[in-house]
Amino acid sequence: MTDDAVLGRARLVWAALAGAPVTFASSGLDVAVSASSSLCPPGWVGVVALGGAAVATAPDDGAAGLVRRALGGLPVSALTDPVAVSGRLPVGAVLGPATLAFCDAARFRGAGAGAGAGAVAAVGAADDGVRGLLARVPAADAGEAGLDEITSLAFVVRAGPDVVAAAGYRVWEGAVAHVSVLTAPAERGRGLARLAAGAAVAAALEAGLLPQWRARPEASRRVARALGFVELGSQLSIRLVR
Repeated sequence: MTDDAVLGRARLVWAALAGAPVTFASSGLDVAVSASSSLCPPGWVGVVALGGAAVATAPDDGAAGLVRRALGGLPVSALTDPVAVSGRLPVGAVLGPATLAFCDAARFRGAGAGAGAGAVAAVGAADDGVRGLLARVPAADAGEAGLDEITSLAFVVRAGPDVVAAAGYRVWEGAVAHVSVLTAPAERGRGLARLAAGAAVAAALEAGLLPQWRARPEASRRVARALGFVELGSQLSIRLVR
């Protein structure tokens, strides 16, 4: 699959998540009013840039007009930059930016023979070991990973009876596998995230899905790059002060 094909699939899914007609044009920003947008929390403005074009959703006509006027002249690379956006809009809070990376079968690099190789098991997403891992990590880490939202099996690595790393994915719009991965803090730096996530990505590709990796921390982005993911865009959510 070519990069253009991957980008096209990704754009179709994110346009559908907007909840209103939007188009990733050749350049610039397309803004739509959508109270049910999945690009951001309810009542916020969501901006997604992919491959040199961007779309945004706003909760009402007033916010949409404000976004069009304020951000319309910015280059796409600045549309998910909190500093640039805050200089144009009355921003009360932001989430992100998060990078959006994708991987196809041609680019995918499995976890190889790193630490714990061969120790990945597939279990139900509600497995007690997975729940135990979620309970042991800081709440912020669990929230960032989103492991409690996966719709796939969980691919886990154990140390004794405990699950110390787990990954899976949630299917978006029947096309994208949104990957989640979480490692116990004391076990990080040993390649376990790559091992578990590699198994999840392999399963997603086998199911004909496009794996997506959304991340803010650099450590997570490094894992994605090691598996063959390519960063094609970014996402920013904005709460306006009006």
